[in-house]
Amino acid sequence: MNTGRGGTDKCRIHIVTWNVATAEPSEDATSLLQLDAQLPPDLYVIGLQEVNATPVRFITDLISEDSWSHVFTNSLAPRGFVKVTSVRMQGLLLLLFAKQIHLPYIRNIQTTYTRTGVFGYWGNKGGVSVRFSFYGHMICFLNCHLAAHMNNALQRVDEFEYILETQDFDIYDTPQIRDHKVVFWFGDLNFRIADHGLHFLRSSINSGRLNLLWGKDQLIMMKKKEAFLQEFEEGPLNFKPTYKFDRNSDTYDTSTPKTWLGLNGKKRKPAWTDRILWRIKPKPLPSEEDDEKASTSTDEEQDEYPVLVTQDKYTSDMSYGVSDHKPVIATFSLELRKVFDTPLVRVSPVGIWSAGQDALLTYSVLEDFMSSTWDWIGLYKVGFKTASDYETFVWVRENELPEINEVIQISVDKGQIPLLGGQYVLGYYSTNMQSITGLSDSFQILESKRAVMEGLVPEDINGVNK
Repeated sequence: MNTGRGGTDKCRIHIVTWNVATAEPSEDATSLLQLDAQLPPDLYVIGLQEVNATPVRFITDLISEDSWSHVFTNSLAPRGFVKVTSVRMQGLLLLLFAKQIHLPYIRNIQTTYTRTGVFGYWGNKGGVSVRFSFYGHMICFLNCHLAAHMNNALQRVDEFEYILETQDFDIYDTPQIRDHKVVFWFGDLNFRIADHGLHFLRSSINSGRLNLLWGKDQLIMMKKKEAFLQEFEEGPLNFKPTYKFDRNSDTYDTSTPKTWLGLNGKKRKPAWTDRILWRIKPKPLPSEEDDEKASTSTDEEQDEYPVLVTQDKYTSDMSYGVSDHKPVIATFSLELRKVFDTPLVRVSPVGIWSAGQDALLTYSVLEDFMSSTWDWIGLYKVGFKTASDYETFVWVRENELPEINEVIQISVDKGQIPLLGGQYVLGYYSTNMQSITGLSDSFQILESKRAVMEGLVPEDINGVNK
């Protein structure tokens, strides 16, 4: 996050949506996540559809991390990104990663889901969402997989409206999706290109005249009719339709019509099924009952902490071929003024930590929050993957909750200190908030002399490992 205009901060968000069509991931996510970008994002949000969801596979994924999450986590953790949360409903998966430095300022994290497919029971269609407060600004990400087929455009709109109206969050001021200051809506929305024949579609795509197809895109057409859709913005579709491709190719559907099986005899027409849109909460219109003073204060409150959203990139990545869909990527800049910029808890190591020796840490609660004697402080190796990826942890003081700014000291047994040393951070984990509410600066743990003697680490002599 860097400084924007007028004392605001600029946050970069990288969003991916991809229908992976039950395929297993390729190990290299560099292009998809644009890991070589000079300015890395602050948040990564990845929405997948049709993750392998056979009953046996789904149960396995509940026990251990699914293969897609594994690839993204392993790609991002060495670059300082931590998985904040995830939510899965059958084939729908939504992942949120944040730069380590932002973790104490991501609060009130909640996830939920809505089923719309097969009478709402199985969950093969619907939406999953994650919402949170980011430096005091309420943000929601919604990953959807809506009804398929050309003639179901109205059903897709109805399903989306149903998801917006029925998803509830246990937060008094943002109980529903549209109550959030910024909403990002993405997924395999399944809107097709109406009326045009296959030959015209393909010739327009091959000649780069994509604008000839925009007028018949069902989502663009539906936005003209539905007021609630008009609140969502979308960048221009300056990339080829992302569905439907032959696998492991850049060639649109060449499958042989299977009319002899009684199946649809038509090739699938190319379409922009995979989309990313956003919405900034509209300012409330003053009612006739509101007096001038009330409406003015509301406007001032709205303007005191504004959020400006700019889309920097909206494209697809043709290099991935494991699915019949191509992934779609959008990057955004959020210009915002932080409502707060201090953590709820300050936590620090005391003195020099060395393996094989008892260590001390201190923590102070800086602001009243729902702290608990079940909270704990984890020791994390720099590059950790999730809040549960700690080397060891200690419980906070168990006999009473702390006073504000009270400095509390806790000892860490020498048997819990990693022998190999290295760069670490301490993180205060709130069980009620289910998030890290305070992080120390990174610090060095000196390696154990015993570990060197026993050959667990190479001895360094004159800068040369012996």
